[in-house]
Amino acid sequence: MIHLYSINEIKKELKEQPKEKLVELCISLAKYKNDNKAYLNYLLFNAHDTEAYVLEVKNEVDNYFTEITQTNLYLVKKSLRKILRVINRHAKYIASPAKEAELIIYFLQKLKNSGIPYYNNKVLVNLYNNQVKKANTCISKLHEDLQHDFNKELEGLGD
Repeated sequence: MIHLYSINEIKKELKEQPKEKLVELCISLAKYKNDNKAYLNYLLFNAHDTEAYVLEVKNEVDNYFTEITQTNLYLVKKSLRKILRVINRHAKYIASPAKEAELIIYFLQKLKNSGIPYYNNKVLVNLYNNQVKKANTCISKLHEDLQHDFNKELEGLGD
C-alpha cells in the first residue's frame, strides 16, 4: 500500500518547491479532477468577493428550477438532488456557515414558491426537512445576531 503523507508533511514539502514547480503542481491537480479545477477557479477568481459568488450560485439554482418538469415526481426528485449537489459543492468552496445557510434557505424558498407539490411525496418531504435541519445546524454555528436573522427567514417559510 502506498504511504500517504500528512497535510503537514505536504505543506513542508510545498514550501521548499520553487514557484514554477508550484504552478505545475496546481495545473496538474486541476487537470486531474473537475472538482479540483472548480475549487482552484473559486480560489483564484471568486474568493475575494463571496457575495457575488453566492449570487452566481443563486442564479444557477434559478436556472435549474426553471428546467424542472413537474409532471413526474421521480424526475423532480432527481432534479432537486442535483440542485442540492451544486449548492453543497459551492458551499464547501466558500466554507462559511452563514453563506451555506443562506444558500440552503434560498433553495427552500425556491422549492416552496415553485409550485412543486413536494408535501405529497414522502421522499420530497424528507428532503425538505433534512435541508431545514442542515440550515439549523449551520445557523447554530453563527453569532447570535445572525442566528436571529436566519431563524426569522426560516420561520418565514412556514415550517
